[in-house]
Amino acid sequence: MSFQKSLLAAMVASAALSTVAAPLPQLNIDKSQTTVSGISSGGYMAVQLHVAYSSRFAKGVAAIAGGPFNCAESSVVNALTRCFGKGAIPVEGLVETTKKWAGENAIDATSAMSNSKVYLFSGSKDAVVQPSTSDALSKYYAAFLPAANIAVKKDIPAAHGFVTDEGTAACDNVAAPFINNCGFDLSGALLQHLYGALNAKKSGALDGALVEFEQAPFEAAHGMGTSGYAFVPKSCASGQSCRVHVALHGCKQNAGDVGDAFAKNAGYNRWADSNNIVVLYPQTGKGATNGCWDWWGYDDAGYAKKSAPQMKAIIAMLDRLSSGAAK
Repeated sequence: MSFQKSLLAAMVASAALSTVAAPLPQLNIDKSQTTVSGISSGGYMAVQLHVAYSSRFAKGVAAIAGGPFNCAESSVVNALTRCFGKGAIPVEGLVETTKKWAGENAIDATSAMSNSKVYLFSGSKDAVVQPSTSDALSKYYAAFLPAANIAVKKDIPAAHGFVTDEGTAACDNVAAPFINNCGFDLSGALLQHLYGALNAKKSGALDGALVEFEQAPFEAAHGMGTSGYAFVPKSCASGQSCRVHVALHGCKQNAGDVGDAFAKNAGYNRWADSNNIVVLYPQTGKGATNGCWDWWGYDDAGYAKKSAPQMKAIIAMLDRLSSGAAK
């Protein structure tokens, strides 16, 4: 075993016990298999990443309680009304803006989305972000990719939270850490839609480890937290070729508010452990309004373009993760 391999394996094994955030690992990553998902503000940010950086996320996206790209159009009023389902979302106009920005190279070419898989989820009892936002998002994506690639799930009686099939929180719970047992494995459903058939999720103790890593080298301001999380399967730490899924928390669901609850308990890691998938959990910090991702312009007027600081930080994390090689 090489020194590099031994060092990486030791770091992954001990990171969960360490109180000091480690550097983000450098792994052997198949860059063509990168996907992204998120809930609420994270759902909007997942869509922003998928559209603005479509060449990086061409495999697909999942949005839970999220709406169309650039829905707020830099207006907090739009964000709190139509983007929450309180009023019509101008989908056709947003589609035209997307095409215009792509033509100006402010975002990637829309053609990169043409083969993407899209998974949309809204709880039928979500009174915060209405299910109609997912309908608008489905209509938006239909302008760029085949309708057959879009899956919409709206029949689970869930409130505003991340749905799982584990834990004790009721399905209609609306309280931290916003991870509720509805008897439905949302992380598994979205990952299988994005990637196709997967091995069964790991039961019992996981072989991989949840690593806390320093985010400052990627972005020390603009509402980003000081550290983030990454779940690294043992196979990936050992040098096997792996995929990456970026999972984005919602408002008031970052490390400052709920610790590592989202990274540990949303359900992604059990699927990742048995399918060679690294899960990246970037985190917002104290400078983020209500812990939300910037999907309406609270930090940067160009929040939905490739120049947006928060999106650039996440892309930089992916670059670091993907900079390793087979051992």
